[in-house]
Amino acid sequence: MLHLILFLFFGTICVAGAINLLVQSHPINSALSLIVVMASLAAEYLLLGAEFVAAVQVLVYAGAIMVLFVITIMLLNAGKEERTKGSRVATLIGVPGVVLGGVLVAWTLLHRPDRLSFPVGALKGDPGDIARLLFHDFLLPFEVTSVLILIAIMGAVVLASRPEPVGRPVHTSPRPRETRELVATEKDRP
Repeated sequence: MLHLILFLFFGTICVAGAINLLVQSHPINSALSLIVVMASLAAEYLLLGAEFVAAVQVLVYAGAIMVLFVITIMLLNAGKEERTKGSRVATLIGVPGVVLGGVLVAWTLLHRPDRLSFPVGALKGDPGDIARLLFHDFLLPFEVTSVLILIAIMGAVVLASRPEPVGRPVHTSPRPRETRELVATEKDRP
């Protein structure tokens, strides 16, 4: 019973952090909300008996990746987000999509067979097996993902940088004429 109460508690924190992530207008506050989501997910993994996955969640996602996000946000000097009404296409497709996804999740949870449930700690996943899968069987997708994250950060920096003008500034008004006096020198005098 205590596991269920803690699971629901950390699940509520996770959902509240995700909603706060979307509502915030400042990117740093959104990144901090994402850290709350990652930490509560790590607590969920601990409750499910996956200590290694919980440690990786804290070290990799809540630690390294979020530090990368915060450094990128600070490098881009992102200010407050401008609010708009939103896109009609996103509203017309997004709202029914969320409702359909919620109905599918509810239907799956209500009509699942009991043979698919596992007791806590029944699934084995020692670090050796996970490392073998990650760095042997799925090495290419792992490396492609890291390169894609690097390209996305570099693209964000390039898009956010303001280019300096390359040439001379163009003057629209004509320049005033320079007046020069001719000064006679010793040679020019008769």
